[in-house]
Amino acid sequence: MILVIAEHNNHSLHDGTLKIITAALQLKSDQNLKVLVAGYQCDEVVQSLQQIKGVDEVLVADDVSFENSVAESLTALILSCANEATHILAPASTFGKNFLPRVAALLDVEQVSDVVEIIDANTYKRPVYAGNAIATIQSSDKIQVLTIRTTAFDAAQITDQQAKVTEIKFNKINEKSKFIKHELHKSERPELSSAKLIISLGRGVKDQASFDEWVKVADQMGAAVGASRAVVDAGMAPNDFQVGQTGHIVAPEIYIALGISGAIQHLAGMKDSRMIIAVNKDPDAAIFEVADYGLVADLEKLLPAWQQWLQTKGE
Repeated sequence: MILVIAEHNNHSLHDGTLKIITAALQLKSDQNLKVLVAGYQCDEVVQSLQQIKGVDEVLVADDVSFENSVAESLTALILSCANEATHILAPASTFGKNFLPRVAALLDVEQVSDVVEIIDANTYKRPVYAGNAIATIQSSDKIQVLTIRTTAFDAAQITDQQAKVTEIKFNKINEKSKFIKHELHKSERPELSSAKLIISLGRGVKDQASFDEWVKVADQMGAAVGASRAVVDAGMAPNDFQVGQTGHIVAPEIYIALGISGAIQHLAGMKDSRMIIAVNKDPDAAIFEVADYGLVADLEKLLPAWQQWLQTKGE
């Protein structure tokens, strides 16, 4: 049995879960594919998963103790469902990283992280050295515990099927931790992890005022806003804007890198984008080596021309 842990917000399924199901289907052969939904009042999520091609069964643990995905509570639930599992899969996101290492430790197996390709049932490819090399990993563990880099897989198809639903009654009291509160940054922009167009800003942006003007440009284009670590460290952008090895891993249809030099830590987070457009005043910037289109230009001079173009387009 292959067990996928669904990421959701109790109302809607995260797009990354569809991509993990695609990875799981490459492992499947003749095994059952089960998806675990742990949450509270999450009927909409369950209904969405029933229609995903390849899903044989949806396991549902609907209890207030799982409302906020506290690691200790979720881990105990997963272990209770893992008796027949050969593989346990979760996204290589903050959601999956929160509990899956704990699951692997308690199962006494090694976790294989950031899988980008499934070769067979115990052989995988994953990036190393900030994405500069791809390692082929083979595991002999009885239960394979994998985090999947969702940007490397396509989303599973939605059909008119209705997979079996099984309710799980599990409410082990967690005395080690408790949920306090969420502090969410609300925005009308697309999420970085699922955006088709991203405009990302680097140290070539002169100051906060310039950064804010470029954000307005992104909003006009319906783009998500990303940033390099230098911009985040300078206080111009919040942490959740950061793209790179220690930030978001993204793969949009179009990634526009403005004033980003192309450090390997940043490239690790965006080099799988379908199309990369780079603008930098340094013609020797490393970003041009991975860009599909490049423009050598000063952002301060480019900004008014871009704004004028958007205004003309709007008219």
